[in-house]
Amino acid sequence: MKEVQQFLKKCGVYYLATIDGDQPRVRPFGTAEIYEDKLYIHTGKVKQVSKQIEKNPKVELCAFCDGTWLRVAGTLVKDERLEVKQFMLDKNPELKAMYSATDNNTEVLYLKDAVATFSSFTSKPRIVKF
Repeated sequence: MKEVQQFLKKCGVYYLATIDGDQPRVRPFGTAEIYEDKLYIHTGKVKQVSKQIEKNPKVELCAFCDGTWLRVAGTLVKDERLEVKQFMLDKNPELKAMYSATDNNTEVLYLKDAVATFSSFTSKPRIVKF
């Protein structure tokens, strides 16, 4: 999991795919932090991505950096604890201009049953599960 998080951080931006009815939706994300041995992301409850995850928490994310791409499939699980929301904001201070841990909009979720696949054109795919 740490290797996945480090790769996402190195890339800076990754793309999260959700389902909206029968339409896939993809958008850029940047948060990826480990807290209590779980990989967390952050979004806002008012966003469409949050509503899509609520209906179908199975997601996939993808990132590309230095000739390697990473795909991670898994299920997102909400964590409403104040301390994890604050942790995510402290690790990503640029978000504090838009969010606070107590604003009823900040949403943090962790990946469960994740399967991460590192791929490139020069080596065989490598799978990490967490």
